[in-house]
Amino acid sequence: MPKKTKKVETILRITLVKSPIGYSQKHKDTIRALGLHRMRQTVEHVDSLSLRGMLSKVAHLVNVEEK
Repeated sequence: MPKKTKKVETILRITLVKSPIGYSQKHKDTIRALGLHRMRQTVEHVDSLSLRGMLSKVAHLVNVEEK
């Protein structure tokens, strides 16, 4: 029987580095959905395709690091 391999989940550390004021409501809603509320706040999420899509929409407002 083949051995099961553990799937290593990549954690992304997302930091809000620019204010969403002056940008569209969709950008503000995306920032809020990521769990970011104030400048320089950092949140960690498990990497997924939906998360990558959200990050591509607001890439100019956030800094993303792999943990």
